[in-house]
Amino acid sequence: MILLKTDKEIEILAESGKILSFVLNTLLKKADVGVNLLELEQMARKMLKEAGAKPSFLGYQPEGADRPYSAALCLSLNSVVVHGIPRDYILRSGDLLKIDMGVVYEGMYTDSAVTVGIGKVSSIAKKLIVSTRKSLEAAISVAKKGGYLGDIGYAIERQAKKDGFKVLKGLTGHGVGYEVHEDPVILNYGKKGTGLELKEGMVLAIEPMLSVSSEQIIQNRDESYSSADGSLTVQFEHTIVITKKGTVILTK
Repeated sequence: MILLKTDKEIEILAESGKILSFVLNTLLKKADVGVNLLELEQMARKMLKEAGAKPSFLGYQPEGADRPYSAALCLSLNSVVVHGIPRDYILRSGDLLKIDMGVVYEGMYTDSAVTVGIGKVSSIAKKLIVSTRKSLEAAISVAKKGGYLGDIGYAIERQAKKDGFKVLKGLTGHGVGYEVHEDPVILNYGKKGTGLELKEGMVLAIEPMLSVSSEQIIQNRDESYSSADGSLTVQFEHTIVITKKGTVILTK
């Protein structure tokens, strides 16, 4: 069931998104060679508390998971694309770090993710980062009133194919707002003009996830997900809302 948000709820979501954006950008500046992943986790929790918000991932147990998630951040390295649990690991030059975070503020949820190259990364890693970011931009540009979910997936896959990369199948975007995950499921591939029609009041977390050479994923023992062939992965994500005046990025 698709739950449309009211103007008042969208105002609260905008505040939630501002908090999330500020924290995420601060973490981006901190992430560097020699930094422990646990430092980033501690920073995120402290900043959210100071902002009067809470981490929406902490304690969340999605359908199919064996246990609740134990952190505020998802910190995923290299071939791991999502749900990497922060651990005692010192970032090294060449690492690709995905920082995924959800915020709940006054009962309303937003979600966003970025990928950053640590130190000197390979040329293919740089290209994958650019391609995934462009995929997100392309998806947002077509996510508007009167469009379709298939338009979003088509835009993502088209950009990935153009750049020679693969969309990781089995991982999706989603609705958001009242909960961490809501309907609809947003595939990162599809056909234009197909699927659910996009309407005013929809709040969507669009998150392209690409790999260098595999469409398949595997689940790791800690319940994170990696590319099946071990190739590098990248994730970017924004929460958007479709309004009368157009599409607004809430987590920018």
